[in-house]
Amino acid sequence: MAQGQINTKIDQILSNIEKVMIGKRNVAELSLVALLAEGHVLLEDVPGVGKTMMVRALAKSVNANFRRIQFTPDLLPSDVTGISIYNPKEMEFQFRPGPLMGNIILADEINRTSPKTQSALLEGMEEASVTIDGITHKLKKPFFVMATQNPIEYEGTYPLPEAQLDRFLLKMKMGYPELHEEMEVLNRAQKVPPIEELQPVIDLDGLRTLQNEVKEVFVDDTIKRYIVDIVSRTRGHGSVYLGASPRGSIALMKAAQAYAFMFGREYVLPDDVQYLASFVLSHRIILKSEAKFEGFSAEEVVSNVVGRVPVPVQRLVK
Repeated sequence: MAQGQINTKIDQILSNIEKVMIGKRNVAELSLVALLAEGHVLLEDVPGVGKTMMVRALAKSVNANFRRIQFTPDLLPSDVTGISIYNPKEMEFQFRPGPLMGNIILADEINRTSPKTQSALLEGMEEASVTIDGITHKLKKPFFVMATQNPIEYEGTYPLPEAQLDRFLLKMKMGYPELHEEMEVLNRAQKVPPIEELQPVIDLDGLRTLQNEVKEVFVDDTIKRYIVDIVSRTRGHGSVYLGASPRGSIALMKAAQAYAFMFGREYVLPDDVQYLASFVLSHRIILKSEAKFEGFSAEEVVSNVVGRVPVPVQRLVK
C-alpha cells in the first residue's frame, strides 16, 4: 500500500473515532497504535467516559467483528471461550464458539471476574488460541482486546496480578472531557448517535496489510540500545521493587514502530520511545511500599527513568 494511501486510511480511522469520542485524540491514537502493533490495551477509568463507544467506533472503522464481554463474578471460562456440546443426531461433540472468537473484543470490567476466567481471556491474548476439551482453536486475525477496569470500586473485585498485566501492550486512562467538549457531547446526543452513522474506511485484509508493514519499520541499533537502557534502569530504581522484564523492551519497540508508522515514518525516533514509555512500562513495574506511601505513581517513576537516560543523537558506528 502506498504511503499516501496509508496516511489517508489512518487519518480516516482517527476521524471516525473522533466523531464519537470528542477531545480524546491521544487515546484514539494509542488504541490504533496497539491495534497496528498486534497488541492489547488495558483502559483504567471510571464508568461513563465513553470506553465502549471508542472500541465500537474502532471496530466499525476497520469493518471488524465486535464482541463485548461483561465480566461478572459468576462468569465462567467457557462463557468467554466457548463450549463443546453433544449433538445426538451427529453423535459427536460440536464446538460452540464464545465471544472471544471475534476480531475486536471489549472485556468490560475485567477485574470483576474470577482469576480462572481472567486466565482464559489472557491465554487467548498471549497464544492467539484457546484450548477446549484438549482441542486447540485458533482465534481470528486480527485479534485485539481492550480490557477495562474501574479504579474506584475495589469491593468484590479481583485485581489482575502483575505477572498478567504485562500481557497488555499499553495501559492508559481516558479522563473526563473538558466543559466545552461535554457540551458538544450533549448536542450530539440530541440527534442520531454518531456511532450508528459510521462507515468502514478499511477492511480486515487492509488492516492485516498495515500490521505487516508496521513490522518493517526500521529500528536502528542506537534506538534499541536506548530502549534497553530505559527498561533496565527500571530494575535498579530506588522506588521500584520489581522492574520491567525483556517483554517490556519488546513491547516498547513494537509500540514505537507502530507509532512511527502511524505518522508516516519508516523509522523510529527517540521521541517515539520517550512518549510511549509511560504507557508501555508503568503497568510492568511494582513500586516499593514506601514509594506508594509517599505518593509516587508508576507513571512518575517511568518518566523519571526516561529523564535520566541519555538521548541518542547519532547512530552507532559498527
